[in-house]
Amino acid sequence: MKIRIYNARIITMAGGVDIIEGELHTDGDKISFAGSSSDAKKVCEGTIWDREIDACGNVIMPGFKDAHTHSAMTFLRSYADDLPLQEWLNNRVFPMEAKLTQDDVYWCSRLAIMEYLTSGITANFDMYMKNEANAKASVESGFRTVLCGSINDFGGTVKEIEDEYNRFNNYDKLLSYQLGFHAEYTTNRDILEEMAALAEKYKAPVYTHNSETKLEVEGCIERYGKTPTAFLDSIGMFNYGGGGFHCVYMTDEDLDICKSKKLWVVTNPASNVKLASGIAPIKKMLDMGIGLAIGTDGPASNNCLDMFREMFLTTALQKVSIPDASAVDANDVLHMATVGGALSMGLTDCDTIEAGKYADIIMIDLKQPNMQPLNNITKNIVYSGSKQNVKMTMVAGNILYEDGKFNIGAEPEEIYAKANESIERMKAE
Repeated sequence: MKIRIYNARIITMAGGVDIIEGELHTDGDKISFAGSSSDAKKVCEGTIWDREIDACGNVIMPGFKDAHTHSAMTFLRSYADDLPLQEWLNNRVFPMEAKLTQDDVYWCSRLAIMEYLTSGITANFDMYMKNEANAKASVESGFRTVLCGSINDFGGTVKEIEDEYNRFNNYDKLLSYQLGFHAEYTTNRDILEEMAALAEKYKAPVYTHNSETKLEVEGCIERYGKTPTAFLDSIGMFNYGGGGFHCVYMTDEDLDICKSKKLWVVTNPASNVKLASGIAPIKKMLDMGIGLAIGTDGPASNNCLDMFREMFLTTALQKVSIPDASAVDANDVLHMATVGGALSMGLTDCDTIEAGKYADIIMIDLKQPNMQPLNNITKNIVYSGSKQNVKMTMVAGNILYEDGKFNIGAEPEEIYAKANESIERMKAE
């Protein structure tokens, strides 16, 4: 489709947070123009549009990227709350996950996608199981997903990871795949060394949960005499980059490795505070120039897939923990949630609003009380923004969510019913 959005405030995120008053045009799945109204007249004269949208002065910006999540865990939302992490994981989460079917993952992933869209999230970095169902849910919804390998001692083989890497990187334009494993503490050394060899074979980055808790770090030091970051680096895991999810307990050596190996750190503040895991040293990482992105983690530990809450917590927790009210500027956080997220996932064509990039964009409604007055629009988005401000979410040129309505190939009530059927069956088994 050829879509023209005019009378817009455009935050391209290309080199900063400056605002352009003008238009954005799409042609199929790509952005064909983004700039001033006067320049737009020169390039679109005579164009026949499939749709023209008056933005009414609202913001058009790149969609948020949820750089770490477990979509299908919507089935455990509010099922295993108010428990210590290890008890939560071993006694509540793992036993229920063992009952999951492909159909469960499909419908619970579709439910998560609906929630991503309401939060202005246009792509997710999804680490979970039964990826065939996950891939089908994303593509049939028109949503962009980067799948991440999740092998561990409880399931999967390195050969299966390699097969998925080749299959899902040639599956659909909306889908890609990165090498990954669950965590050092759930994966034995033989498998880890095989994963490092696989990364070497494909010259590919590797991603994993890293240093989420003190117990995890202490256990790795007992096993190998090194922190998880240092140990994994020592066996060649990060020779081609990659990243860590959480990264709460990081030594100076760990951070130096992140910088030298160009590892991405994906912070998950809501999950980390809810599970009492701690607060990642984001200010220190930012000052060192380490690549930063933001994820929600899964809906079993968060419990919602809301980038606005994550952005606020990313900056607010740094301010109170240092303490320094000037720590981690809101505009840096906006960069983490958009450009940082995209680049951490390998989505180099979805990071900014520029001609030739994929049309993965959102419209932020400024005609809401929480966005007025317009003293500073980008800081309003981070400090006072919420899901109520997401007026439209577009992925690959298709409007999937607009004014509270979904266009994802299935009715919301059907998705809700199927997700509830899944959890009720598992609780009864």
